[in-house]
Amino acid sequence: MVSQGKEFEDRVALVTGGSRGIGRAVCLALAREGADIALNYVSNAEAAEQTQRDIEALGVRCTPCQADVSDPDAVDAMVKDVVQALGPIDLLVTAAGIAHLGDHTQVDFDLWQRIMRVNVDGTFLPIMAVKDGMIERGFGRIVCIASIAGLAPRGQMLPYSTSKAAVIAFARSCAQAFAPDVRVNAWRRA
Repeated sequence: MVSQGKEFEDRVALVTGGSRGIGRAVCLALAREGADIALNYVSNAEAAEQTQRDIEALGVRCTPCQADVSDPDAVDAMVKDVVQALGPIDLLVTAAGIAHLGDHTQVDFDLWQRIMRVNVDGTFLPIMAVKDGMIERGFGRIVCIASIAGLAPRGQMLPYSTSKAAVIAFARSCAQAFAPDVRVNAWRRA
């Protein structure tokens, strides 16, 4: 029987929020399929180092990238560093995100803005930083981690639900705008 190649062999993936949770799981899944991984994290260096070790144990390259995905300059620098270290970015997963569970009386403008910056700007900025290269090369895959909360009301998660609805709408619009060579999807968990 002829052995099948790995789906993402010779591809470079950037995963925002890749040191923990869903982002970590995505990093490991992509690495198992042969992708070299750019692992973005914002503050938990210990978790990023452990995830890097686990990725490299799968036989692929991994470079950690500490950057705040809501900061345009930090995202631009991160993308440049990834391209220099691993090559052009073929796959992008925007998994960085924050939530707040609580009554509407706990939601103030500072909390609203912080969640929107990380969840919405933190999706917009990496996509805009990599899309042109993907379009020029005629290949790209972008997955935005969303949530069912973006589709169904969540009275205890006002800013989070709104931010994830924005992520879903943005992903749909990008899918149309970047087609046919760059595929964009929003993945949402229940």
